[in-house]
Amino acid sequence: METKKILILSNHFITLYNFRRELISRLIERGHKVYISMPDDERNVFFVRQGCVLIHTGMSRRGMNPVQDLSLLRQYKRIMRHVRPDIILSYTVKPNIYGTMASNGLHLRQVCNITGTGATFLKENFLAGTVRMLYRHSIKKAYKVFFQNTGDRDYFVEHGMVRDNWDMLPGSGVNLEQHRFTELPGDGSVGFIYIGRIMAVKGVQQFLDCAKAIRPKHPETRFYMAGFIEEERFRPIVDEYVKAGYVEYLGFRDDIDSWIEKCQCTVLPSLGGEGVPNVLIESAAGGRVCIASRINGSADAVDDGVTGYLYTPGRTDELVACVEKFLSLSHEQRAAMGLAGRRKVEKEFDRKIVIDKYIREVEQ
Repeated sequence: METKKILILSNHFITLYNFRRELISRLIERGHKVYISMPDDERNVFFVRQGCVLIHTGMSRRGMNPVQDLSLLRQYKRIMRHVRPDIILSYTVKPNIYGTMASNGLHLRQVCNITGTGATFLKENFLAGTVRMLYRHSIKKAYKVFFQNTGDRDYFVEHGMVRDNWDMLPGSGVNLEQHRFTELPGDGSVGFIYIGRIMAVKGVQQFLDCAKAIRPKHPETRFYMAGFIEEERFRPIVDEYVKAGYVEYLGFRDDIDSWIEKCQCTVLPSLGGEGVPNVLIESAAGGRVCIASRINGSADAVDDGVTGYLYTPGRTDELVACVEKFLSLSHEQRAAMGLAGRRKVEKEFDRKIVIDKYIREVEQ
């Protein structure tokens, strides 16, 4: 087998570590040379120890600053001319857009992964139009574009941001050995957990208001929130709900799996822009029931009425109704839904499916 030089473009250590480290390990095991371009982070040493070559690349992960983005494009061109990779793998918006602008001009093969669109296309405004234009001038000419859900794919096709160069992946997949099935707690307390950045587009206000509606009627329930406060305006709001006894704020947790195990249900009230939410498929892998808004990605991860419940995004009343429905179930019924979730993930979202697809792209 011919060994290849592979360049990975990433915007952050933690996402590469959480969702791509098994792929990187597999590529190295098969004798390929892996180069990783991403911002400086003391934790990057993990990939150096694996045998990767790290190329520190400064970038602003969010916002659109023409000067900074032009600098990123120039950095990518310089890196690609130096490495001369056989294939480039990229994740998230800026590595996808500016990576393909660079690789297209150098006639290099790049595989992009649309891991979600965030809030970019939820409103029709200048930002949405600009990003669509950038996609048309970048990934439309890429060798391959992976989508994680059919809704994103259809939107990109409809707006001419890709041609026939797309394919599908089951999200980032789940490491089924790391996220093991555990029995649903049945000690009388019923835990609901939100995991994610604390920001409006994630539906945080709907989760808070749901907790406020449920807790007085069902004192046996607990509502937990785990994640960074991304939008500062939510800090006093979360504090208010914590003081009132409606929610418990855990902050960012390195031990999040243990908190999922303490709960019976994971809630993701996102308003849109997800790929396939890892929090849902990882929770389902552990045998937890999931309640989520009916958006692209979440609707792929949750079978309504079988592995959890779906509701209209932004409708707190429907979210409350889903929680009430879950609370009306017996422990045996909840456990059966959790087991159905585990089986769904094993069949559809095993990370080995994702890794095998990437290996085929690299080695063909």
